[in-house]
Amino acid sequence: MRRLYLWFGILLAVMLIPLLAKDSYPAISGFELSRYLGTWYEIARMDHSFERGLSNVTATYSMKDEGVVAVLNRGFDEAGHRWKEANGSAKFAGPNNVGRLKVTFFWPFYGGYNIMALDQEEYGYALIAGDSPKYLWVLCRQPSMPDSILQPLLEIAASEGFQTDDLIYVDQHQNLK
Repeated sequence: MRRLYLWFGILLAVMLIPLLAKDSYPAISGFELSRYLGTWYEIARMDHSFERGLSNVTATYSMKDEGVVAVLNRGFDEAGHRWKEANGSAKFAGPNNVGRLKVTFFWPFYGGYNIMALDQEEYGYALIAGDSPKYLWVLCRQPSMPDSILQPLLEIAASEGFQTDDLIYVDQHQNLK
């Protein structure tokens, strides 16, 4: 009987999580997945357990199957002196020309991936929000980002309720093997 209650609790939690999350952060239109694929450097992020203590963090996106994107997040664990990786997948959460995806690293649980801002000319930088104010990333195709690009992205994030003073700026010193 205890096991039944446990499974019921898990099922209830899975059903309630989407209701507790923000309906959705804005996502850009005119999105072209083929241009977004490749490696992105993490410039800044909100603190969360699955990236805590990591430097040299990158996210690499590639096509997996029709309509499914392979996601490889990689970072260097300074304390353990080793690389850590997380493999996942993403798929569109609506029309393919809108930067709104859902990502999973542990099926069947998905999280939002909302591209709130994107350099649509060069696809050189992006501002990503999850489903709650706990999840925000600033990504760039280069390991650093000029302040003239970063500040407007932070203003967008702040206007959506993100506590940008809480961001962690990622060390991308690139001298690791």
